[in-house]
Amino acid sequence: MDKSRIPNFYKMPINERLDAVYERGLISKKDYKLLKNQQQQLDINSADKMIENVIGVMGMPIGLGLNFLINDKEYVIPMAVEEPSIVAALSAAAKISRSGGGFKTECTDPILTGQIQVVAIKNLEQARNDLLSRKQEIIDLANSFHPRMVARGGGAIDFSIKTYPMESFEGEMLVLNINVNTQDAMGANLVNGMCEGIAPLIESITEGKVFLRILSNLTDQSIAKGTMRIPLKRLSKEGYDPEQIRDGIIIASDFAKADPYRASTHNKGIMNGIDAVALATGNDWRAIEAGAHAYASRHGRYSSLSEWKKDKNGDLIGTIEIPLKVGIVGAPIESNPAVALNLRIMNLDSATELSGVMAAVGLAQNFSALKALSTDGIQKGHMTLHARNVVKAADAPHEIFDDVLEELLVSGEIKVWKAREIVQNLIKKEPIVTDEFDAVTPGKVILLGEHSVVYGRHAIAVPVPLNIRVKIEDADDGVLLMIPSWGVEYYLDKKPEERQSFEKPAALILEKMNLSNVGMKIEVFSDVPRGMGLGGSAVLAVSIIKALNHHYKMGLSEQEINEMAYESEKIAHGNPSGIDNTIATYGYPLIYRKGEKTLKERLQIKEPLDLVLAFSKSEGLTAKTVAHVRTQWKSNQEMYEGVFDDIDAIVLNGIQAIQENDLKQLGELMNFNQGLLNTLQVSTPELERMIHIARDAGAFGAKLTGGGGGGAMIAVSDNPEEIIEAFDNEGFKSIRFSVQDSG
Repeated sequence: MDKSRIPNFYKMPINERLDAVYERGLISKKDYKLLKNQQQQLDINSADKMIENVIGVMGMPIGLGLNFLINDKEYVIPMAVEEPSIVAALSAAAKISRSGGGFKTECTDPILTGQIQVVAIKNLEQARNDLLSRKQEIIDLANSFHPRMVARGGGAIDFSIKTYPMESFEGEMLVLNINVNTQDAMGANLVNGMCEGIAPLIESITEGKVFLRILSNLTDQSIAKGTMRIPLKRLSKEGYDPEQIRDGIIIASDFAKADPYRASTHNKGIMNGIDAVALATGNDWRAIEAGAHAYASRHGRYSSLSEWKKDKNGDLIGTIEIPLKVGIVGAPIESNPAVALNLRIMNLDSATELSGVMAAVGLAQNFSALKALSTDGIQKGHMTLHARNVVKAADAPHEIFDDVLEELLVSGEIKVWKAREIVQNLIKKEPIVTDEFDAVTPGKVILLGEHSVVYGRHAIAVPVPLNIRVKIEDADDGVLLMIPSWGVEYYLDKKPEERQSFEKPAALILEKMNLSNVGMKIEVFSDVPRGMGLGGSAVLAVSIIKALNHHYKMGLSEQEINEMAYESEKIAHGNPSGIDNTIATYGYPLIYRKGEKTLKERLQIKEPLDLVLAFSKSEGLTAKTVAHVRTQWKSNQEMYEGVFDDIDAIVLNGIQAIQENDLKQLGELMNFNQGLLNTLQVSTPELERMIHIARDAGAFGAKLTGGGGGGAMIAVSDNPEEIIEAFDNEGFKSIRFSVQDSG
């Protein structure tokens, strides 16, 4: 008899359900009597000892998740949850999963991290070295507070050190992260006690002041992974082919991976299952939620905790990776009789086994939700969703998926054979055929002169190998704007007062070109990331204007295109300098100065200039930082004009350094420029950290680029690969490129 499979369980009266569970040996005779008489519940006196100001005990339904086969072991899983359909949905998913061998899970050791924050350290590097040299002494002291845990094979095992700039005060903080194997306990009090215990020693070694000493709920040293395989033939529902359901689930998964708004709901579905098990087993669901959502943001953007693909046989494969630090022993768990009974039903040998079960439950719940969504919405997709489905059917590799999608949309042949042809061309690294677009426009970085350029000073800007490509197609009516990589697909509103975001500058362009009443589709394909200070809004405006000019054979000059794009920039940024639209229009490195007679002189770069562009994990809003500097300038014009003059002098010296190929001098000037940008309060702690990473890796100089407040930074070096590696090690995306222009 399969213990986890109880046919028609949901149709039985409660008493018969209890009988069925008892007959399968899932509960003892004692537990059976407790459940029969509902004596397993928390009583009021016990509750009064758990928290403050108790006036009663609130009940929560306990349902059983059935059909689970995890690592070839049968499970019946108690779940405490008030929301209908969750228990039924994941039980159904578990039943389907058995046809593919059930769930396979693996978990790392149950490691919980404690943090000790140290401030007011005079010599950070010395403090770091001293801590590392006395590592064993620190770990031994931590373990001395919990010898029983050490005897069971647990205890403190290692620590790492990080430093961060202080945002509200001068200086940097040092954080020691100590990793503790808490075995089968949740371990919160244990780790907090260790942190308290070793704090005086840490303070003595660093000669600083210990401030916070507390555990972290980001338990990324305690990871649970799960996999399930659904044979294609088991994906059936009236009105849908199995392939449709499979591909719909995969498309929905891709949506959650790419878009944080969707990912939050996607992950909430996963946590619907995991939280219910956490509550039933007495674990801290709030800590689990916090850790899961932090882990979902580990790459700098909130994304999904699960992923769905198809294998070579066409079967659906689901995977999940999530931090899960849970316990099965300890006073908080053992003080609630219902929790103890639930744990006995699950028949667990360890806390890591419970982590694996919870990962499987999360994946099962996720499958059920995506299956319901995809079957309800498969036939309602928009153009780009249909194209994504076709690209998926063509088995496009993940790393070139977006490129295949772009070329497929451009081709107009939304067919599987065409997608496969594009895949083969990209694998062969055949270049993108740019003549298929009406315009291709590069992004830019400012090497020197941000913000001061708005006030009539010089700046240096160079193009980057990231561009925006635009294709125009005639249509019967309306203007459809599509930017697949930015999630934009809508018709421009004809009422000016109802236009939003991209509609406003796009509508202005169409009005100035007398095209407002012409039906068309504007397809935009962008490599330029938003909010990174690379001139995205200007590049978009210039590229659309150039594309319309080309498609409708309007004969606009570059100067006319530039002037029109500048008007569009005013909508985006309020008080732009004009440098972004100018370099986007002309496409070469330039020296720029705003004024009655604008200077846009070609920059002579005779030797290749190697640069590294790195992206922070926070978007900057140029309009906001420009407005902030404007406010500060108005309050003290004399002082700020002096700062702008100093930046201007740096730019002029930078022109000479570039033309003489003096990279060290250019780097020094970039560093000075960064210092003045700090004076303008447009840098951020994250950008400062990135700048120091680049300098420590050998960059001659580094600074933010663009408006600041987030975004990107630029570095100059004669060994850019070391800079790239340093950023990779710290989890930041970066690219290397060379600039040369002899005119």
